[in-house]
Amino acid sequence: MRVLANVVAFQVGWFACVLGAAAGQPWLGPAIVAAAVAAHLGMARRPGAEAGLIALMGMLGTLLDSVPVAAGWLAYPHGQMVAWFAPVWITALWALFATTLNVSLRWLRGRYWLAGLLGALAGPASYAAGAALGALEVRSAAGALSGLAALWGLALPGAVWLAQRLDGAGGLGEPRSVGCLRRP
Repeated sequence: MRVLANVVAFQVGWFACVLGAAAGQPWLGPAIVAAAVAAHLGMARRPGAEAGLIALMGMLGTLLDSVPVAAGWLAYPHGQMVAWFAPVWITALWALFATTLNVSLRWLRGRYWLAGLLGALAGPASYAAGAALGALEVRSAAGALSGLAALWGLALPGAVWLAQRLDGAGGLGEPRSVGCLRRP
C-alpha cells in the first residue's frame, strides 16, 4: 500500500507542477509537492535522514536541470527567477522525485545499469510530456533529448546510490520506530 501511495503522490505532484506551470501558476505544483513531501516524511522511519536526501536531491537536481537551460536546450515560460536557472517548480519535482527513491524505486538498488537505462529513456520522455502539456519548450529536439538522455542516464544511478546511503524511509512494509520502541 505504501508503494502505491508513493506512486500516486508522485503522479499527482508531477501533474500539478507541469499543469500549474503551463497555466502560468508555477506556485501551484510546489504547494502540492510540499504536502506530499510532508506526508512522506510523516511515514519515514528516520524523517531527518529522508529530509536530508530530499533537500540534497532538490539542490542537485536544480543544478542538473539548469544545464539544459543554460545550454539553450530548454526554455521555461513560467517560474524562473534567473533566466539560465531551472524554475522553482522543477526544484519541487526533484524533491518529489526524491520521495520515490527509497519507496517505489527501491527495487533499483544495486541495479545501476538498469537505473541508467531507465533514466536515459524516462528522463527525456518526462520533458517531452511536459513540453506537450505546455510547461516548457524543447529547443532543437534531437540535441536536447540526446543531452537529457545522457544527463538522466547518469543522474538516476547516482540518485539511487545516494538514496541507499541516506535512506530514512526504512524498508518496505516495515513499521516506523516510535520513541524508544526501536526495532533491533
